Amino acid sequence: MNFQLLDKAKARVSSIPVLVNMCSLRVKQLNQGMRPLLKPEPGEETIDTVLREIAEGKLISQVDFETLERRGLAHG
Repeated sequence: MNFQLLDKAKARVSSIPVLVNMCSLRVKQLNQGMRPLLKPEPGEETIDTVLREIAEGKLISQVDFETLERRGLAHG
């Protein structure tokens, strides 16, 4: 894993649990044959491709605050 890419991805997605879930789901998608949102570098590991997608803003997360509030998980 490229730790510089990890730091850049963390700058875009500050919640570590959300970042982990995004990476996990996206790696599964790519391993199942979905196309990456950017061209992988030669020899690049799948996780690094995912981190670059996040770091470059190609892959984002959305938070449904209404659902979180209904579940009592929203902080406000």
